[in-house]
Amino acid sequence: MTIQQLKYIVALDEERHFARAAEVCMVTQPGLTIQLKNLEEEIGIKIFDRNKVPLTPTILGTEIINKAKKILRQADEIRDFVVNEKNLLEGELKLGIISTLSPYLIPLFIKAMKEATPNVRFIIRESNTGQLMKDLETGTIDVAIMATPTGNANLIEHPVFKEPFVAYLNEGHPMAKEDFYELQPTDKTELLLLHHEFCYNAQLLDICGLKTSDKIKEQFTYDISSIETLKNLVRAQLGFAIIPQLSVLNETESGLFKPFKEPIPVREISLVVSDSFSKKLLLEKMNEAIWNCLPESLKKNFSYRKIRWNDSPYFVKEVSKYM
Repeated sequence: MTIQQLKYIVALDEERHFARAAEVCMVTQPGLTIQLKNLEEEIGIKIFDRNKVPLTPTILGTEIINKAKKILRQADEIRDFVVNEKNLLEGELKLGIISTLSPYLIPLFIKAMKEATPNVRFIIRESNTGQLMKDLETGTIDVAIMATPTGNANLIEHPVFKEPFVAYLNEGHPMAKEDFYELQPTDKTELLLLHHEFCYNAQLLDICGLKTSDKIKEQFTYDISSIETLKNLVRAQLGFAIIPQLSVLNETESGLFKPFKEPIPVREISLVVSDSFSKKLLLEKMNEAIWNCLPESLKKNFSYRKIRWNDSPYFVKEVSKYM
């Protein structure tokens, strides 16, 4: 028994004519007749007396049609409920964000979302990429802001922007006086990485043309997880760092960071959800808020991208390593 079959018998009751009912249901008359026959055979009851003109429901058929009308009303209520939930801009949302982005984006994002969704309460958790993916799959968080692609087929990724990397140099670095940075052979052994940020570190190693971090800084092992600590180590002439552009947003006058010469390495930042996430309007508002709060210096080389819900249900877009 299907919802469509119930729609057919209700239409037949209202029209009392197979051809007119088929036209209302936008189906062929033979198709409607076959579906009615299948339903009657399944329940073992004749719903309509075909010998009467116009077509007339049987006594039990009348009761079945009344129940069918009630079921169809309830189905419409479910549909309306789902549409309303997708467009609801209130309640609670658990948001995860990678630690290499959180200190720089979250203060801007919170301010933008307060204006866009004043009735939504955000619970924000900072973590690494691997943990955020697990939390999305288990439902511990609803949405994650993270670097993509993740390679996880169970998650849906909606790219928001691309963030360039910059080189962070101490004052004695040979490229410190240049306008743009080019990778120096000696920098490869000085590269500072973050603890437990495997995806982030892999990007940095790739930028530097390294396959492993085993030979980096043999005398010291830095077990750190903060970009700010990396920057302080560079200032103390204890290494070299490649960091995201947002992390130097308030250091425009310091002169310690340099943009790369082209090709410029970038990372894609996306809103990532599980395949069961339904609050589409809220995700669209988040997408817009993140883009609007970005500094113009970051947006100028990229264009705003709206979330496209007609993309593949498992939208994982492979992104080039460089612009």
